[in-house]
Amino acid sequence: MSVSPLTSPAPSAAPSQVDLLDFVRRAAADVELIASLPLDPEGRTWLRLEGPGGSEAWLIGWPPGTGTGWHDHADSVGAFLTASGELHENSLAARLPTDGWRTLELTEDVDRERRLGAGQGRAFGRHHVHEVFNDSPDRHAVSVHAYYPPLPRIRRYSRTGQVLRLEQVESPEDWQ
Repeated sequence: MSVSPLTSPAPSAAPSQVDLLDFVRRAAADVELIASLPLDPEGRTWLRLEGPGGSEAWLIGWPPGTGTGWHDHADSVGAFLTASGELHENSLAARLPTDGWRTLELTEDVDRERRLGAGQGRAFGRHHVHEVFNDSPDRHAVSVHAYYPPLPRIRRYSRTGQVLRLEQVESPEDWQ
């Protein structure tokens, strides 16, 4: 299902991280849009949105205890914002090689942590590695995400201590 919560003129250039953050902020403030997302008590739910300038956008519901696991969005820039509840993001402040590796040892100073309550979000650049989760024991969270260009792939990782291991590369056909 494709929903357009906000109509805005298509930018003459590709949307920037700032444009994407502005879009997710406006979409998260759309009370009717947020209320339209069916919430499941056990699994994440989502609706595809029409993002600015041909970007890919999603409205996502997060039951208590759910998350993404470590991943990146390959060559896409993006933004996300919590519309309700609170999300927790762990990220790496390091640029990883794009291809040709399976295991990396991370340095001690690369970990970053953010708690993003309702109305809080962030933009990120290409190859941003993070995990996002709702660690509330009893409350759903809802967020809005946007990526440009539309996601060409997602790389999924496992992490043990300071060792990051590439586990899987997904393409759009895997999650559409």
